[in-house]
Amino acid sequence: MLKHDDLSKIEHTISKFKGVKILVIGDLILDEFIWGDSSRISPEAPVPVVLVERESLMPGGAANVANNISAIGAKAYLAGVIGKDEHGRQLETILKKKGVNLEGIVSDPERPTTLKTRVVARHQQVVRIDREKSSHLSGPVSKELSDYIKEKIKEVDGIIIEDYGKGVITPAVLKEVIPLAKKHGKVIAVDPKEEHILYYKGVTVITPNRKEAEAMGGIKASDDASLNRLGRSLLNRLKLQAALITLGEQGMRLFERGGRITHIPTVAQEVFDVSGAGDTVIAVFAAALCAGAKMIEAAHISNFAGGIVVGKVGVATTSQAELKARITDHHWRA
Repeated sequence: MLKHDDLSKIEHTISKFKGVKILVIGDLILDEFIWGDSSRISPEAPVPVVLVERESLMPGGAANVANNISAIGAKAYLAGVIGKDEHGRQLETILKKKGVNLEGIVSDPERPTTLKTRVVARHQQVVRIDREKSSHLSGPVSKELSDYIKEKIKEVDGIIIEDYGKGVITPAVLKEVIPLAKKHGKVIAVDPKEEHILYYKGVTVITPNRKEAEAMGGIKASDDASLNRLGRSLLNRLKLQAALITLGEQGMRLFERGGRITHIPTVAQEVFDVSGAGDTVIAVFAAALCAGAKMIEAAHISNFAGGIVVGKVGVATTSQAELKARITDHHWRA
């Protein structure tokens, strides 16, 4: 339960988001949603027939992290790659409307913009269709991206590395980015891809879910003791300041250098859709750290943010006002 002093600190931190600048580096994705209804099974195969009612496009991957940062009132700078295609243009148009700075987006004619199409019937996802090219970037494209990142790091308060394994995050990029960010004293938060674990050595914090953490650490987190071993192992192996493992309906657990372990129960009131919840958590956690919050304070704030977005259908965001209202309401209910 949050004490009154904790509540005041958290509200003050959230108010400071407007002065925070964060550079998001990673794989850019366009999320397409096809919404409809289903009341019968196809005679051709045992699959539902979905009658389409509407369609929508939303930013995904690193683009959704930047969208979340902008939504909470901070300034988001985005570095990534799109194709020279209609989906890339659609993604840029959406992000411009959200107030995201797009100077770091590079167009590559040799690869398509990553597109994930989800068919949703009666609030339930029926199928997802992925269109992508996940090979590493070409030399010239990678250099253009790295040059922008190296220049922009000096201006921002922190960076988020959003690794979806689509080819943008490579050892070559991170060998330049991480030491430079550390040299300038920047917060470095990573949403990791488990097979890329050795890429992230020396960052500030990683935010894997339980499955990703287990794959990274090689430990099955079947109970509290094994989960704690896993968290401590990741801290030591990667020389982190913290690891925040998200646990779905069980909340999240924060492991800090020095041995402190804090379990934070979920505050989600209803769960409609977990799509993009991890993007919200890392965006808000990093923004809070950049605003001067302690690790435990940042974790609490990001936990509330994640609880809000899973109560919405589709890839969603939250705002400062919504976040403050939910935290205050939870405090008085408790």
